[in-house]
Amino acid sequence: MFTGIRRIGISGTQRVALAQAGLAPIAALTGWMVSGIGAGLAVLYGVLVALAVSTVLVWRERQAMQHPEWDQHRLFKLFIRAGVERLVLLVGLLVLGLGVLKLSPLPMMLGLVLAQLAWLAAAASRSNK
Repeated sequence: MFTGIRRIGISGTQRVALAQAGLAPIAALTGWMVSGIGAGLAVLYGVLVALAVSTVLVWRERQAMQHPEWDQHRLFKLFIRAGVERLVLLVGLLVLGLGVLKLSPLPMMLGLVLAQLAWLAAAASRSNK
């Protein structure tokens, strides 16, 4: 009868964004305790970059859900646009972190990759249903 927690009104992309938001302080504290404050800030920045990229996808997903009258061509254009926006945002924030803020690259990329693993967790939890 009971198959687990009911997630009414929340999509997979929103669950990923929430998981990434919850992961940010944990990753920052872990990086700080292992390698110091600089590494903690770099890991936090990497997780926040992944969260920003996921937030763009959540925003575009909500936009598409609010317009059920859009046809498949309009939705495909939105899909392509969201992909380009996410790529530009990712590259821009990574350039900002590495070039302007001078964050350590390895912890920053570790935070980014760690936050992206939330997508695998969301996919695995979806396949178990």
